[in-house]
Amino acid sequence: MNETRRVLIAADKFKGSLTAVQVAERVTAGLRRVVPDLTVEALPVADGGDGTVDAAVAAGFERREVRVAGPLGQEVTAAFALRGETAVVEMAEASGLQRLPAGVFAPLTASTYGSGELLRAALDAGARTIVFGVGGSATTDGGAGMLAALGARFLDEDGEPVTPGGGGLADVARTDLSGLDPRLSSVELVLASDVDNPLTGPKGAPAVYGPQKGASPDDVDTLDAALAHFAKVLQDEVGPRAAEYAASPGAGAAGGIGYGALLLGARFRPGIEVMLDVLGFAPALERATLVITGEGSLDEQTLHGKAPAGVAAAARARGKDVIAVCGRLALPAEALERAGIRQAYPLTSVEPDVARCIAEAGPILQDVAERIARDRLL
Repeated sequence: MNETRRVLIAADKFKGSLTAVQVAERVTAGLRRVVPDLTVEALPVADGGDGTVDAAVAAGFERREVRVAGPLGQEVTAAFALRGETAVVEMAEASGLQRLPAGVFAPLTASTYGSGELLRAALDAGARTIVFGVGGSATTDGGAGMLAALGARFLDEDGEPVTPGGGGLADVARTDLSGLDPRLSSVELVLASDVDNPLTGPKGAPAVYGPQKGASPDDVDTLDAALAHFAKVLQDEVGPRAAEYAASPGAGAAGGIGYGALLLGARFRPGIEVMLDVLGFAPALERATLVITGEGSLDEQTLHGKAPAGVAAAARARGKDVIAVCGRLALPAEALERAGIRQAYPLTSVEPDVARCIAEAGPILQDVAERIARDRLL
C-alpha cells in the first residue's frame, strides 16, 4: 500500500440507525482492521437538517443547551453550536418531528416559537454569524412562531394574538414587525436548506411536505390558504418583498420557516455547501487521497442537494476519488458516476436482510468498511 494514503470520512447520518459521528467511527474501525496504521480524518457532515448541530460539535464547535418551547408548546432542552462569533442553529432541535410524542402529529397547530428562542439564545451568546439549518420540521407555520419569539406580533380582527401554528394564520388581520430584536439587523443570517420550494402552491410547503407531518388533503388546502393569506397581510407592512420572498427558493423549507428567515434578511444557500464551509471541509479535502461519504439511503433525493452529493461535487472538483457507504442503494452506477461517486457500498451487500441492516447497522457498516479497505487500500 502507498504509505501516503489518507482517508477522509465525510458522511451524513444513517437516519434511524447511526449518527454521522457513529458512521465515521464504524468506518474508521473497519478500515483499520485491514490497514492498522492508516491515517483517517473524520468530518461528520449534515445538510442543514437534523444532525447539523452534532456535525458542528464534532468539528470543534461548543455545544450550548437552552430550554425552549417544543412544537406543541411543551418545554424541551435544545442545543445550538458556537465557535467564536459563529453559531449553528438547527430548527429541528426545537421544532422537529422528533419533538412530538410518538404517533402524534399536529399539522395545523405545531409552532416554530422554540426555533425563534434558539436564535435569540445564539444572539445572547454573542453570535454575529448564524447558520440556520432547517429541515425535519413538525411545523407548517411560515416561520410565524419563530418571528413571534423574536418580537413580532400577528393579530386578529380584535387585536388579539392569533393561535399558534399554520392554521391560526388564516385569522391574521394585522402584522407588527417593529418589535423584532434589533440585533438581527447587524447579524449575518444564513438560511441553510436542502430544499428550494416556494412557500405555497403545488410545490409549496403544505402540498409537498404537509402529508409527512400528518396533514390530510383538507389540512393541506387549509394551510396553503392560510400561508398565502399570511404573506398577503404582510404586504401591508413590508410591501412587495412579502410576495417576492414567498415565491423565492427556500421559502417553503421546513414548513415555511424559510419564509420567516427571508423576512429577517437571511441569505439562502444550499445546506451542504454552507456546512462544508463551516466545518472546514476544504482543507481536510486537500489532505485526503480518498474520500468516503454516504447516508442511510442513496437515492434520487441524494442527487438534489443532499450531503453525499455536495461532498462528491466538491471532491471531484479537486480531482479526489470518492466512494460512498449507505444502508440502501437505489441509484444506478451511471447516476453515481455523474454525481462524482466512483462506487457505492450498501449494507445490503453484506447483509441482504434489510431489517437486520437497520437493527445492526454499526457492526455491518464496519464489515463494509473492511471490504472497502481490501478493494481500495491494499
